[in-house]
Amino acid sequence: MVSYASFLSFPLMSRMIYPCLWFDHQAAEAADFYTSIFPKSKILEKSPIAVRFEVLGTPMMGLNGGPKYQQTQASSYFVYCGTEVDIDELYTSLLEGGKAIFPLGTYPWSPKYAWVTDRFGTNWQLDADPVRSAQKIVPCLLFVNENRSRAREAMEFYLGIFPKSTKLVEAPHPDSEDLLFAQVNLEGYLINLMSSTETHDFGFCPGNSLVVPCEDQAEIDFFWKKLGEGGNYDRCGWLRDRFGHSWQVVPKDLGQWISDPQKGQKAINALLKMEKLSIDDLKNPS
Repeated sequence: MVSYASFLSFPLMSRMIYPCLWFDHQAAEAADFYTSIFPKSKILEKSPIAVRFEVLGTPMMGLNGGPKYQQTQASSYFVYCGTEVDIDELYTSLLEGGKAIFPLGTYPWSPKYAWVTDRFGTNWQLDADPVRSAQKIVPCLLFVNENRSRAREAMEFYLGIFPKSTKLVEAPHPDSEDLLFAQVNLEGYLINLMSSTETHDFGFCPGNSLVVPCEDQAEIDFFWKKLGEGGNYDRCGWLRDRFGHSWQVVPKDLGQWISDPQKGQKAINALLKMEKLSIDDLKNPS
């Protein structure tokens, strides 16, 4: 798998993991749409391969990956609206050409909530909760089917890998010890985990991934090994963890190296041959 999304990099705030959304050549159109309907949002950089942008100040990446993969409801993005976002207006905009999984309304877990799959296939969970964090867009991993009882296992797995990480919220199912919902802080980055006892026709796939920028080779080696244990390693820094969720483990300066006018093409050629990424071979390609 070609890690095209890794060709661009974000400045680090803590570690600043960020989501990568897979599109069939609609990344620029989708990013333009999102930055037009969300406040505090902007395009940071565009290329034919990928677009990096901010939604409510939170970094995200759109990848023109082609038709191989599609995003699924197993990976969605909570929008903690608070008073900063008009949830009714945002719901109406996202619903145009899309569909409502949960129509906007009052639910036991929120006074105002909706789940929408937009016209590009991206899943958003809109919540009136303001969340006490500068991060207003929070990725959510939904554990279903054979994974339905593994949300707690996944939470402990991720907390054990990322240093200085904490459990923020933990809510079990009413009739079992399995987790219904949890929120964790992974080195300053919030991620939600949910589970469903119903049978679904979707699961995790590379249509949604999380990118882990690394300071040096030791960090790449560590996160590559730990996140991939019990899972599958792929090309260009991509891997699937033991739960099937996709991650990209990349050097934080990769964008600088592949855009170098003298060495950039050689760095890209080297990247395409790798599984785990080598900083030396990317920074000084032969």
